[in-house]
Amino acid sequence: MTTTITIQPATTPPGKLADAELHFTDGVLAGLKLVGFAIWSRRDGSGLNVTMPARQYSVNGERRSFALLRPITDSGAQEAIRLQVLAAWEQHQAAHQDDAASAE
Repeated sequence: MTTTITIQPATTPPGKLADAELHFTDGVLAGLKLVGFAIWSRRDGSGLNVTMPARQYSVNGERRSFALLRPITDSGAQEAIRLQVLAAWEQHQAAHQDDAASAE
């Protein structure tokens, strides 16, 4: 199964850098996308964080979150997706820096 990650820069809320989507280009999921990834700058300024797709719900007035993308057995499985989203962000940043430099 082949996938592509697309990046859409965000301006709000503060600290959110971009939204990311996982596009499936072949296999049984071809033509579909998984949305809900977000890239955030860490509050302490020490790097970036990626949040995964989730659905919020309330129990007794308390907001909770239900992860939509969960590992079957390997708890580290999400790390590969997180690293790919960060790599796509870096490529997006580099491409836009090149565009800005060539426009000058």
